[in-house]
Amino acid sequence: MTAAYRFNPAFETPQGSPIRELFKYTQQPGMISFAGGYPAPSLFDAAGLARSAATLLDSAAAACLQYGATEGTAVLTQTLKQLTSERIGGADPGELIVTTGSQQGFELLLRILLQAGDCVAIERPCYPAAIQALRLAHADLLEIPGDAQGMDTDALEAALQAGARPKMLYLVPTFANPTGATLPLARRRHLLSLAVRYQFIVVEDDPYGELRFSGQAEPPLLQVAQEIDGASDWLVYLSSLSKTVAPGLRIGWMCGPAEILRRAVIAKQTGDLCTAPWMQMVAARYLQAGCLQAHLPTIIATYRERCRIMLASLKEAFGDSLHLIAPEGGMFIWASWKDGTDATALLQQAVRHNVMYVPGSAFYASAADAGHWRLSFANAQPEDIVEGVARLKKAQQEWKAAKSAA
Repeated sequence: MTAAYRFNPAFETPQGSPIRELFKYTQQPGMISFAGGYPAPSLFDAAGLARSAATLLDSAAAACLQYGATEGTAVLTQTLKQLTSERIGGADPGELIVTTGSQQGFELLLRILLQAGDCVAIERPCYPAAIQALRLAHADLLEIPGDAQGMDTDALEAALQAGARPKMLYLVPTFANPTGATLPLARRRHLLSLAVRYQFIVVEDDPYGELRFSGQAEPPLLQVAQEIDGASDWLVYLSSLSKTVAPGLRIGWMCGPAEILRRAVIAKQTGDLCTAPWMQMVAARYLQAGCLQAHLPTIIATYRERCRIMLASLKEAFGDSLHLIAPEGGMFIWASWKDGTDATALLQQAVRHNVMYVPGSAFYASAADAGHWRLSFANAQPEDIVEGVARLKKAQQEWKAAKSAA
């Protein structure tokens, strides 16, 4: 007899991550994956991290093996404040706490701010883990359409004028996941002005901002907010070392109003007590030694070349039948079929050819155009990118032939 467990209603029939569900296919021999948003392991500065870890064995091992402050060790907190200050033109980032990856920071915000039925505005399309977390929080999702320049803030204003009252708005304004789009300065100012006027919290997720390989940099919202009266009271900034140093460190951080961060610390106390002090100290030593700034040019140059090769290969293979958004940084290319190809249906044929991507349906809270799909160029060697696109072309040709014959 099956036990009649009484689950939280959010977990009665939970939906897992659509991208994580694809992981099983990556184990197939010979698979070329453009699916996961994983940084390239070959670019991890393992030697620099090993040197940073080795310094702890003599000088601070006992301290790092003990429980630490929930808000983060003092040395890493100050180091991350300096790093964030450099990102925002030397300004003071304000209050800061360390989190176990930026995803924890977002989850803490949901716990302390949201009640079931609260409205949260998101980009359309949006980072799937954010959609998943918001659904589990029973939020009412308000999708704001975007384009090649990110969220359409005029559409947001129209929704607000029509009566929408989000408590929170989540977005990745720089090299968005999945589109790779970057919100221009005018839209950044408009967004923050709307946040002040309508009093909703903007959550700026900035995992990729340091990975710019072309174009003109835009200031983080955290910097723009200091130019707009009252905007800093309505902005929370999230970032991490996952895409620039290594995701295995699980080091993220959150900047925002003191009243929000104080409650986030209390919520974190009931979760993991503290982010691993050992990893915090390794990260602090690594950053203080200047290793990240020394290594970033290598990461950026590698991603620039891989992005160039992927864009060129896709254009050569599919021509005008495929619309592409060429990113200026980050890890992703957003593609849209213009010939009626269904990206979700095509994936099964692609897997049989040992190549993978993520169908666009994973990035929408409601029904999406079947032609959208996301590719990541970060974790693929140049020769694998060329071969993978060639496999995609064969898969699409076979899919179209089978569809015509049906």
